[in-house]
Amino acid sequence: MKNFIALLILVSLSVHLAGQPPGHVDKKTKEFIISPNPKADFSIIGYQFPNLTTKKMICFSTNTSLVTENAHDCPLGAYFDTNHLREGDMIYYLGVVGSFAKMNFVHGNGQKTIFYIPKNSFVIK
Repeated sequence: MKNFIALLILVSLSVHLAGQPPGHVDKKTKEFIISPNPKADFSIIGYQFPNLTTKKMICFSTNTSLVTENAHDCPLGAYFDTNHLREGDMIYYLGVVGSFAKMNFVHGNGQKTIFYIPKNSFVIK
């Protein structure tokens, strides 16, 4: 009986963790972060405007070919997580626009590019 309860708790916990979005926004700094997680399976696309039919600007994915080949031809690049951004590059959360979040990609040289990702791709903590 104890083994069954332990198994039930483990399955419940793993289902809860698997359902969490891969990204988060730091409440204080507004920085957007996707941490490395080899067990996760996800793709997050950032768009030029808050519409899925507009130009793809950035990609975060666990799919190796999407990232290494930049399969979507994203001008801001394709990455496994935010740790792989170029040194000095940062992404900041600016707010909500409908079902999207407005993000600001700040390059190490100070240049800024706005893009939009679906709100369900991250949590704020």
